[in-house]
Amino acid sequence: MAGGGAESYAFDNDAPEAAHRHQHLAEILDGPTIQCLSGLGDLVGARCLEMGAGGGSIAGWLAQEVGPAGRVLATDLNTRYLTAGRGYEVLRHDLVAEPVPHGPWDVIHVRLVLLHLPQRREILHRLTAALAPGGAILVEDFETTLRKMVLAAPTAEDAALVEAYYDLLVGRLLPAHGNDPTWAGRVHAAMLAEGLTGVGTVVQARSWAGGTAGALLMEANIAELRAEFLEAGMSAAQLDRLRALARDPRFVVRGYLTYSTTGRRPHG
Repeated sequence: MAGGGAESYAFDNDAPEAAHRHQHLAEILDGPTIQCLSGLGDLVGARCLEMGAGGGSIAGWLAQEVGPAGRVLATDLNTRYLTAGRGYEVLRHDLVAEPVPHGPWDVIHVRLVLLHLPQRREILHRLTAALAPGGAILVEDFETTLRKMVLAAPTAEDAALVEAYYDLLVGRLLPAHGNDPTWAGRVHAAMLAEGLTGVGTVVQARSWAGGTAGALLMEANIAELRAEFLEAGMSAAQLDRLRALARDPRFVVRGYLTYSTTGRRPHG
């Protein structure tokens, strides 16, 4: 996570489940992210800023792409999972309270960060201003207003329980921490308002069976936010059933829609 303070962000890098969440998100998202970044052109020698770098998987990939002539700076509010010596620099950074690290930057990548920060629009303005002429920014966030997440389940009751879990998580618990489930769909217009050119959005999602990353992300969320789910009215038995379903191959869930939006700062 890139900023906003631990009190406002639902998920904590110091929580035992954080390492699993980073692994699951990397498995879900790294392929589409790399495809988008690869579409920016030759990255050799590029100056890259990876905001809210999490487990560092994309920062490591960027470091390989830019080579010794380039630079990759990976930032996070809590950098415990960012490994020194992988070709990128590490900076503990609060994107809300601190300026964007000094650039200019040829590439800025921000994944699953801005949807959690109420100051997201002002932060996007500062990020675009930090781009070099011709530089590109890639913002990736989940769009969670579309439900119907369950593609298969052992029983109709299980399917209804999972849908209730998603309704509670993205409709109540995460918004209480500042999350905006509509933000991903508004990034494209926000980039155009910033004067960026070549703005384009790719939307993707896929199915995940129990025991795979997309389903196990549900298990990690429940483990970390268990007290909040209980306070919101779910029973311990329901939460335990949800965690069991996350590992049941008969259960299949659709991943969140991921909006990957790219824009470039004009030359001159």
